[in-house]
Amino acid sequence: MKNHKIIPAVIVTIGIALLGLFIKQGIDNYSYRDRIVSVRGLAEREVKANSVTWPVVYQCAANDLNTIYTDIKTKSTAIVKFLKANGIQDSEIEVIAPSVTDNQANSYAYSTPLNRYTVNGVIVVTSNNVDLVTSLVKRQSELLKEGVAVVSGGWDNRITYDYTELNTIKPEMIAEATANAREAAKKFAEDSDSKLGKIKTASQGQFTINDRDSYTPYIKNVRVVSTITYYLED
Repeated sequence: MKNHKIIPAVIVTIGIALLGLFIKQGIDNYSYRDRIVSVRGLAEREVKANSVTWPVVYQCAANDLNTIYTDIKTKSTAIVKFLKANGIQDSEIEVIAPSVTDNQANSYAYSTPLNRYTVNGVIVVTSNNVDLVTSLVKRQSELLKEGVAVVSGGWDNRITYDYTELNTIKPEMIAEATANAREAAKKFAEDSDSKLGKIKTASQGQFTINDRDSYTPYIKNVRVVSTITYYLED
């Protein structure tokens, strides 16, 4: 009879002890749930552009349309010949329809223009051979021998370099940014006499691709910042 009374008592005692333990853990979790640290992890890469768009801009001016037409044809042919002779393929060349301005139609002009018509012509080179195009940009003054002066196209016709292989380096950069964030969080935890717990929230961040500087636009700086929040534990 005594054994029958002891066993239930032991079970009740164990249950009460376990309940107390669970309650303590719950209180601890509640106490520590706001003990967090948010850190950012940075990853950067310098990469070379793998695509380039080069608008070759030229101008013609004359007082009659026939002369303008001949001049456009001559200069356009000379530019295309120069490009193809130096390794640019037909598929990489696009001749854009020229834009004609009748200067006499400008009602805001204060004097009679020297030439009635001005034409802007553009031949666009789009290529994955960045080194070749970059070398030709430096040699475009050679067209002066053919009577062609390549002019500045302004912001709308600037040469642009692009990097299109971001997906090939994304996984490695995300892993690096995450590792850097964890190292920062771990150091913070150590300095505060805590241990680093599990991740509470994580944000990968947005990748950005910018020119390294204005002198080498074909070198790109790829950057990503990951934001991660960790729990801190005793």
